[in-house]
Amino acid sequence: MALETYRKKRDFAATPEPKGGKASKSGNSFVIQKHAARRLHYDFRLEMDGVLKSWAVTRGPSLDPEEKRLAVHVEDHPLDYGTFEGTIPKGQYGGGTVLLWDRGTWIPEGDPARAYAKGHLEFTLDGEKLHGRWHLVRMQAKPGEKRENWLLIKGDDEFARPEGAGDILEESPDSVASGRSLDEIAAGKAPGKLAAKARKPAARGKKAAMPDFIPPMLATLVNAAPSGARWLHEIKFDGYRVQVRIEKGKVTLLTRSGLDWTGKFGKSVIAALEKLPVENAILDAELVVEGDSGASDFSALQADLSAGREDRFRLYVFDLLYLDGRDLRRLPLVERKEMLAGLIPEGGGIIRFSNHFEDDGDMVLRHACRLSLEGIVSKLAASPYRSGRGRSWVKSKCSARQEFVIGGFTPSTAKPKAVGSLVLGVHEGGALRHVGRVGTGFSHAAAAELFTRLEAMRVKESPFKGKLSAEEARHVSFVRPELVAEVEFRAWTADGHLRHAAFRGLREDKDPREIEQESPNPAKPPPVPRRTVTLSHPDRIYWPDAGVTKEGLADYYAEVWRRIAPFVTGRPLALLRCPTGIEGQKFFQKHAWKGMNPKITRIRDPKDRAGEELISISDLDGLMALVQSAALEIHPWGSTITDWERPDMIVMDLDPGEGVNWPAVIAAAQEVRRRLEDAGLAAFVKTSGGKGLHVVAPLKPKADWRAAKAFTKAMADAMAADTPEAYVSTITKSKRKGRILIDYLRNQRGATAVSAYSARARAGAPVSTPLDWEELGPEIGPAHFTVTNLPARLAALSRDPWDGFRAAARPLPAKP
Repeated sequence: MALETYRKKRDFAATPEPKGGKASKSGNSFVIQKHAARRLHYDFRLEMDGVLKSWAVTRGPSLDPEEKRLAVHVEDHPLDYGTFEGTIPKGQYGGGTVLLWDRGTWIPEGDPARAYAKGHLEFTLDGEKLHGRWHLVRMQAKPGEKRENWLLIKGDDEFARPEGAGDILEESPDSVASGRSLDEIAAGKAPGKLAAKARKPAARGKKAAMPDFIPPMLATLVNAAPSGARWLHEIKFDGYRVQVRIEKGKVTLLTRSGLDWTGKFGKSVIAALEKLPVENAILDAELVVEGDSGASDFSALQADLSAGREDRFRLYVFDLLYLDGRDLRRLPLVERKEMLAGLIPEGGGIIRFSNHFEDDGDMVLRHACRLSLEGIVSKLAASPYRSGRGRSWVKSKCSARQEFVIGGFTPSTAKPKAVGSLVLGVHEGGALRHVGRVGTGFSHAAAAELFTRLEAMRVKESPFKGKLSAEEARHVSFVRPELVAEVEFRAWTADGHLRHAAFRGLREDKDPREIEQESPNPAKPPPVPRRTVTLSHPDRIYWPDAGVTKEGLADYYAEVWRRIAPFVTGRPLALLRCPTGIEGQKFFQKHAWKGMNPKITRIRDPKDRAGEELISISDLDGLMALVQSAALEIHPWGSTITDWERPDMIVMDLDPGEGVNWPAVIAAAQEVRRRLEDAGLAAFVKTSGGKGLHVVAPLKPKADWRAAKAFTKAMADAMAADTPEAYVSTITKSKRKGRILIDYLRNQRGATAVSAYSARARAGAPVSTPLDWEELGPEIGPAHFTVTNLPARLAALSRDPWDGFRAAARPLPAKP
């Protein structure tokens, strides 16, 4: 249609609509104008061929792909019409009020001219309100019908909503240009001062009485983090979702299901909330406990709640739903967050503002996963707050993790009146489907508490759909399916069971009837290295605070086998063994012992043929045998059993004394790196899993142990001489206060250093973890990575931090 039709219908002396003209160049804008004419409708306009092709959508666009909205094709409009907002006088064509409801760009699929002529336009919208794939389909004309009817249909993508999920026309009724309503425009009310894209938050929000409990807005799990300027990304917290209600200064804390848990979270959080500069407000937040790594830890939160401890509580606030007489739920998220940021005090107290990132979603997720965080939540910046699960908020996880219903348990084989494993299920088609067991992640206290609770819930009949196999039902006591467990796992197996699952805590804020399989598209799990070593008492707890069992340690080593193998196979080993876990007896073992598993290899030192046999391993079963023998730390030699006398790596152990901060340790590592590289060697870094860092250089095995010790001693002595206030090279403790020991003594015959990827027999189950040099910073401490969180980091890495380690080997220089 030409603009002549548009102009013939209008008297431009009477109407404020633009006369306009056809543009010489075509762009890709779209606008939707809400038009209160004889009947309220929405004018949908796409820029094509220098004009706005236009359709009158009688009921407005719908985000439900099953809703086909009638779109009557009308005359072309000039591009100038895309900014029009005002009132067309009564008696003029289209008389009534026009509001600019949405605007943005559209991207057609294929040739738009051909698709338009054919009668099926498929395109993507990137607006302030509408996004994703859409269709305009021309209907076949009925006999005598003059108007051209099309259908506007939402594509089924991440921006679609199911039936009953909320109407965007009701949620976002006002102008994207001025923030005014139809009534305000009709009354001639002038626009207020604008922010970057909309009005100032303080001028927005609907006046309303404070609503009752608001069911939370929930994120949908997706396989990949979304990207684009319309998304904001927040770190996903690992705690309890809390709705904070402040009414006339009185604070109430409600769970996601509306339970009043005000008394459960102690006095400190309440006292901090009472100091906020508000009289009446509703905040969306998450209560967490942050571990030593700085990451939130649900298991630690549960332990603190059980112990009545509240000094580690932090409340991260990420949304503002109501403030002093105004309901803010219809405002865009960016405006709600802007208002919220002004309420939360700075300085890192108990109450903290959950900041966001505007970078590419994949990049934010990769960074979160490298730090072994749970994942991220991505939110549409323009989205209103809608209760329930939708696509305006999506979550991307670093590892598989969700809630499961407890349908049974097995008793511990290592401790009386304690749980050994939980038998889990998810609801599917109205029945509970069995998905396997979780047998690690229980602290001693949690294992005993669960046993007491579940014993009182025992039933004779299985709550699971179908009959369990003999192996699945072995030693199981069935219970009423009333408790929910949060579980982290590595993957779904082909038969629908969990692989390498770890218990993270009970979720008493969630209804077991709502628990379904959450994974959007379960990927085929990577192959698991096969092992033949049987673990006796697999539920024996080695790390009571972290709840890591013998089986949990074995699962971890199976996950990292490809990475740890070059550092522990074919070498003499020293082990730190803890038969009853880290709180019991500990002893180093470098010689073979009576009853040792045959998968552990007996070797003889060529310089001590008559002495006691030493130990080594050659495969995964050997590593599993070490786990079975309670070897919680693995310390290999720096040489192999094929070349005992010539080391193939040197290790500089940076051990901080009392009063040394972490940045100083990082600076020391960088100094060692510089000196090694100046000497012609490559330098790699790893956390010690204790207090410091290890800098490791691969060698071509040409020099002997005497040369290796001399080289590393000279380097350590030089650092101590050059910067005596920062470094020492002697092991005397009296000289180490406020300084870092440059420990070179790992580099002599028979000495060992903890292996890369080895667990440490310390609280939290830390791991000596290889890093990229670029990763060294305050967010990663010496014990940041653990048996429980490291596999998620490794799965997220696109490149091994120590990639090329062996290829970088160089002969040892004579001098550093």
